[in-house]
Amino acid sequence: MSLCLYGEEFFMNIYTSIEAMRAARPKGKRLGFVPTMGALHEGHLALVRGAKAQSDVVAASIFVNPLQFGPKEDLSKYPRTFERDCELLEKEGVEFLFAPTVEEMYPEKAITYVNVEGLSDKLDGKSRPGHFRGVATVVSKLFHIVEPDLAFFGQKDAAQVAIIRRMVRDLNIPVEIVVCPIVREPDGLAMSSRNAYLDVDQRKTATVLYRALLYVQELFQQGERNAARLIEAGTEIFSEDTALRLDYFAMVNPETLEPVEEITQSTLVAVAAFVGTTRLIDNILLG
Repeated sequence: MSLCLYGEEFFMNIYTSIEAMRAARPKGKRLGFVPTMGALHEGHLALVRGAKAQSDVVAASIFVNPLQFGPKEDLSKYPRTFERDCELLEKEGVEFLFAPTVEEMYPEKAITYVNVEGLSDKLDGKSRPGHFRGVATVVSKLFHIVEPDLAFFGQKDAAQVAIIRRMVRDLNIPVEIVVCPIVREPDGLAMSSRNAYLDVDQRKTATVLYRALLYVQELFQQGERNAARLIEAGTEIFSEDTALRLDYFAMVNPETLEPVEEITQSTLVAVAAFVGTTRLIDNILLG
């Protein structure tokens, strides 16, 4: 099915079937792709703008992927704002939107998955078993359906980026992965669809994640290179607020996600914590 949302100078086609999306792929055009789960915010729109700057045509997708949610996670509560999302994408000049149903994406009795061994059980994968198998599976399907030349992801999901890059390399998928900087609120909180779950007090508490990262960055700039000491310093910031529950605070190679002991090259400082029942992630790169 194709719908048209008319703006002043263009319209956005919305496709719900795989067949229609494949048929719509423009020939001879450099296609940029922004996969999302909807509930769009400025971080998503920054990806769209990056795609517009580097592509002839831009496609986006909205699909809340059940495979990447655990049995005790928030699939049913995940925010869904489809009409608003469409308006935002149209305003940014997105030409194609792929918005399939779960039944369209996963045929009955489907048993095939994509798992990036050695990476999918690190960081968020360790805390959320099966999460990255769900991510890799749906992203590989989206790449085969949309056939983009470029795909845009946010640095906030650094572990996801590492896994998708490795999957693309290992499976020879002809797409270039473009990573865009984290977009933050004025107080530093990384933009996330899950921020909508936070009440006023929790919203203030959530800024601890970025403050801890900035403190580690400051110590690094002062000359500290030992990962254990930097991690200890970062986790101490969390002990100051009992409303937070730290999941992990790690320093890893940004490509392999393996822990580092001394910072001698680019290093990912990644943190995940629960604010109430909401799990948030953030990161910075050192070096």
